[in-house]
Amino acid sequence: MKVRLVAIVVVLVAAYIATISLYANTGLGEPAKLIQGAPTADGTTVSANLDEVHSARGELVANVTVAPGATLVDPVTHGLTEDLTLTVDSGVTPTIRTWTKGSTPGVVPVTLTMTGDPGSYPFDHYHSGPLGIELTVGNSRAPTRVSPSIFDRTPGWQFKAQPSTGAPALGAYQLDIRRSPSTAAVVAILLAALVTIAVLAITVSVQTVRDRRKFQPPMTTWFAAMLFAVVPLRNALPDAPTIGTWIDVTVILWVVVALVSSMALYIVCWWRHLNPKFDKL
Repeated sequence: MKVRLVAIVVVLVAAYIATISLYANTGLGEPAKLIQGAPTADGTTVSANLDEVHSARGELVANVTVAPGATLVDPVTHGLTEDLTLTVDSGVTPTIRTWTKGSTPGVVPVTLTMTGDPGSYPFDHYHSGPLGIELTVGNSRAPTRVSPSIFDRTPGWQFKAQPSTGAPALGAYQLDIRRSPSTAAVVAILLAALVTIAVLAITVSVQTVRDRRKFQPPMTTWFAAMLFAVVPLRNALPDAPTIGTWIDVTVILWVVVALVSSMALYIVCWWRHLNPKFDKL
């Protein structure tokens, strides 16, 4: 008995340490610089913060910030001395934002498209791009391709940026997006909790049916509570996938079947052990 207890404690401690280590190795959720950009000839710099991933919709939300060079800023009003146009292209419909002379550039939210298979959650990975950013100053018809600084600010995801092969090398990047190992670990722990609930329910009901344990009427509500706990635990999965993925077919569905079957067995015990005449006494 002591050996089993020690083994259980060791397994729990090892799982805890492994989860923390995975989280630490993926940057502790802190922002990470993927690409160090370069300013344009007039000193203008552009940075793109990757803030949100919507895997079900195939979207990556980035906030693009433009810091104009000294030659484009009025030293008195701190406004632009010329019109400035930002174009962000991710291979579909470009996002265009223009700041007129005298205004101050700000942050532009941009939705980038990405391709991948959400059904392979939590081992899904995606690709976006090519991500290209251009600036047009004044009435110039020749936009300038910018090499932006790219930052990963999305917890639970890992990004890799590399020059795109389908566009000019300067400033165009292909993004590779995948879930961090710590996210997969959390998913595994939650699924293990669901399976444990199902195993416990089956064990209790089968032992009661076989008269190995005494029937306890309040336990019926325990089965109901476990059944209603399935959906909240399923929704607690990080960036929970849409209904119908392999997790639902191979785990969630059978956990529900096991819990309902266990409750049915316990109701059979109730029918067999409780005498209806008891209520008339």
